[in-house]
Amino acid sequence: MQERQGLIVYVHQIKHAKSLRKYGHVHYISRKLKYVVIYCNREEIESTLNKIQRLPFVKDVVESFRPFLKTEFENAKPDKAKEYDYDYKVGL
Repeated sequence: MQERQGLIVYVHQIKHAKSLRKYGHVHYISRKLKYVVIYCNREEIESTLNKIQRLPFVKDVVESFRPFLKTEFENAKPDKAKEYDYDYKVGL
């Protein structure tokens, strides 16, 4: 399975968003805030980022930090309602 990473591309006009398809998979287009979310392979992220930045209709390109964040969370406080339900089912 390919490792993928997102790129957020801010554009001057949304009509240029279709031309970004050749650089990766266009996941989302925001018409109000004028940005496009593109996913591409992590091995090619640097070269793709440089190519996109050189386009005349692009304001800025930002890499997504999601692959570098810890996505497994631990609950610090147990939920009181769940404890009560467990005790009730066990018969305590």
